Amino acid sequence: QVLLAESGGGLVQPGGSLRLSCIASGTVFSIYALGWYRQVPGKERELVASMTNGGSTNYGDSAKGRFTISRDNAKNTVALQMNSLKPEDTAVYYCNARIGLYHQYWGQGTQVTVSS
Repeated sequence: QVLLAESGGGLVQPGGSLRLSCIASGTVFSIYALGWYRQVPGKERELVASMTNGGSTNYGDSAKGRFTISRDNAKNTVALQMNSLKPEDTAVYYCNARIGLYHQYWGQGTQVTVSS
């Protein structure tokens, strides 16, 4: 299996920036894509950004133009640079790894709070 360890969450003022990081371990050779999702109470988990091994990216509408996803050369870490943060970005952010097409793993989540 794949284990995902997230870090970088915290409290930031509106307009500020945060960088989230995720380290994948285990059967990392089986990973097809790494990405970030977020969830707030009462809502479904939603895509923030993802990137395949080949470098193809997919961004959620709320992230476009403000957030940037990146992966290292070994493709076993993924980061999310979040700029121009808004209060509505407040959520638990989860690292996600897709194995092939039909299986996926989740990190434990890291809290991001945007508030003045």
